Amino acid sequence: MRLLGPHGEQVGIIQTRKALQMAEDAELDLVMVAQNVHPPVCRIVDHGKYKYEQRKREKEARAKRKTQDVKGIKMKPGTAMQDLRVLLRKAVKFLEEGHKVRFTVRLHPRETGRPEVAKEKLAWFLEQMGDSAQVVKPMGVQGRELSMVVIPVRRSDGGKADAETKDKQDSGEKVQDNRQRQDNPAQSV
Repeated sequence: MRLLGPHGEQVGIIQTRKALQMAEDAELDLVMVAQNVHPPVCRIVDHGKYKYEQRKREKEARAKRKTQDVKGIKMKPGTAMQDLRVLLRKAVKFLEEGHKVRFTVRLHPRETGRPEVAKEKLAWFLEQMGDSAQVVKPMGVQGRELSMVVIPVRRSDGGKADAETKDKQDSGEKVQDNRQRQDNPAQSV
């Protein structure tokens, strides 16, 4: 077996009995680090400390890992246009935060024969979101619900192109002047 010392230094390839004797002399444990390689790799360490550090590394890795929540937007086929606009603003906010968004249209039993209305609602959302969303799960029927899932689209320029075009559009607009002019003072009677 290949042996690593208590401080991580390489001792070399030695027999198992000699490695166990070295671990006992140092009052530490012999731990197999990698068994699938030839020869297997073992290390002389304090086993309790080794397990503690291993759990600590796993906890840090879990904390660094970003989870993507799935946010839900629910509606019915008869939902009014103003309410759809409010739901659209919520969906865009969720996408900007980096979340997945699931749009669900719940159908009443009498509406299951006409899912076109629900498909139109979902298509409207896609049209309004434009290039800011990418469909992960296309429209599909699950029981009495029609749903789809979208994710945010990552821009390579960090969204700067939209800001630049907005600035260009703003610079061409005339500014309304609401100040009172001193040229023509109000005439008194």
